[in-house]
Amino acid sequence: MGWYHTHMQAAAALDWTAIDTVLLDMDGTLLDLRFDNWFWQELVPQRYAEVNGIGLERARAILEPKFRAAVGTIQWYCIDHWSRELGLNILDIKRTVLAEVRYLPGAERFLAKLRLTGKRIVLVTNAHPQTLAVKSQRIGLQRHFHASYSTHAFATPKEDPAFWPRLQAREPFEPGRTLFVDDSVPVLDSAHRYGIAWLRAVRCPDSGRPPKDTAGFAAVNHVAELI
Repeated sequence: MGWYHTHMQAAAALDWTAIDTVLLDMDGTLLDLRFDNWFWQELVPQRYAEVNGIGLERARAILEPKFRAAVGTIQWYCIDHWSRELGLNILDIKRTVLAEVRYLPGAERFLAKLRLTGKRIVLVTNAHPQTLAVKSQRIGLQRHFHASYSTHAFATPKEDPAFWPRLQAREPFEPGRTLFVDDSVPVLDSAHRYGIAWLRAVRCPDSGRPPKDTAGFAAVNHVAELI
């Protein structure tokens, strides 16, 4: 009954009177994932090719298996790991292109409206703390939140079931009265298994790509539709 009840709430229309805490992802939920996709799929291979004196296709062939092997781990999101692994200063490269970081449509307005509801608003991102810091500095993201957490402080990403009790120990929330919004199906699966009652997926995390399949999770194109 517990699983059924949680599953039904996760798919039902949001009842804001039953929600005390709102946990929000960053990239692909509030910020346009177009930046990160371009950065890792285009810019990093270009820089790797330049530094190593090889062609772009050869660089892609070297990088693709490295990236694939790290998916779902904390290393996937760790710019220190990739700086060491690739011989590039990822943070410095990121700083040179921060002008390309953007909110998704309606996301900043959504955050302003959300603050008026009196809910506790918490940013929970897999992004490295330095990535969070430079992006927030660029667009003033963290001012919208009561608290913000990078999963690196917990040594495990949101996809890992071990993450959620660690977060709850630091940031007490009642799973049955919490809304969590993310663009990643594996992350939403993990949150669902932990018992977070209200879940929403984002269908359009990258403004340059078509809507994605959210594998049965209740979804919105953009967070602005939640209020």
